Amino acid sequence: MKVRTRSSAIIGTICLVASLTLATAFADEPAAPRQAAEVTLEQVATAQNPIAGAAGPGDTVWIAERAGTVRVLGDDGLGQPVLDISDETTTDGERGLLGIAFDNEFAHFYISFTDLEGTSTVDEFAVQDGSIQPDTRRTVITQTQPYSNHNGGDIKIGPDGYLYIALGDGGSGGDPHGNGQNLDTLLGKLLRIDPSGGEPYAIPPDNPFVNDPNAKDEIWAYGLRNPWRFSFDAGTGDLLIGDVGQTAWEEIDWAPADSDGGENYGWSGMEGNHPFRGGTEPANHVPPVHEYDRNGLGCSVTGGYVYRGEAIPDLKGQYVFSDYCDGTVRTLQMEDGEVTGESDLGVNGGEVISFVEGGDGELYVLAIGGSVFRIDPA
Repeated sequence: MKVRTRSSAIIGTICLVASLTLATAFADEPAAPRQAAEVTLEQVATAQNPIAGAAGPGDTVWIAERAGTVRVLGDDGLGQPVLDISDETTTDGERGLLGIAFDNEFAHFYISFTDLEGTSTVDEFAVQDGSIQPDTRRTVITQTQPYSNHNGGDIKIGPDGYLYIALGDGGSGGDPHGNGQNLDTLLGKLLRIDPSGGEPYAIPPDNPFVNDPNAKDEIWAYGLRNPWRFSFDAGTGDLLIGDVGQTAWEEIDWAPADSDGGENYGWSGMEGNHPFRGGTEPANHVPPVHEYDRNGLGCSVTGGYVYRGEAIPDLKGQYVFSDYCDGTVRTLQMEDGEVTGESDLGVNGGEVISFVEGGDGELYVLAIGGSVFRIDPA
């Protein structure tokens, strides 16, 4: 089924980020528009609340469903679950199975979920001949959560082979515990750990805070509210993060591939480029490369990927992202961390909760209501 529409998505009853009300309007000084690539959304499967995905062994695409199952995408849609932890998680608040990832050799599979107590948990499985080995399961890292929202939960293996984990500020609203700027907690951070280097993991020796007695060694970057999907550009290694705002601004954050880490993205002193509730901008604040306000229908940014596939040449090198409440698929053209153009691809995925990058660089769009789309040339 092909979908090509500009209609707005209706806000659903299942919203992992419903408390985060922002918009899809462009920033104060919009970049010059560029002719958008001609694309369509091809529905390739239907799932039960698809929420995350990863490129798997043998050029497969694996899809995680929020209630706790993982299934593999084939020519005829999604197969039977290859993993089911539905009795170990819940879907209240913004909880559930929130992220999956493979290491670069497809030798290990990682899942990120909240357990029955709401604790953020990352577990590892060995993979043999493309299949998960259940008996090898082990817990890599956990983090208790004070509230049921702002769990983050996205996980990726970086170009350096380390595991990156995004955690929200702990929830409620307005960061009541000040976690975003507190380096003595993992909440409101992007973590970087080495699961294969120790038990249960090792700290990469070049992490930015390893010599700081007042900071957690696992932290790679901080000042995040609810990082909802981050990715590494497969072409450059640059890092891009979609961070959901509180009441006024959604943002896209960026760091170059050669970053030494330690970026402070500002929350909760800042919301985007703007002081939050009279807050003070940190001296080391790294401003977003893109923000949009809440004048439109958007309310919660969904970070995506820089397109590096072959099917849509006009899209190559552009960062593709969306918004949960608006659903319009948009792009940013960037050069050296500066946005040089913005485009609206003219397609709407509904309640877009995530993007998935296949091993061939082609992108998939997940709508929490069940649709799994592939972005195809029109």
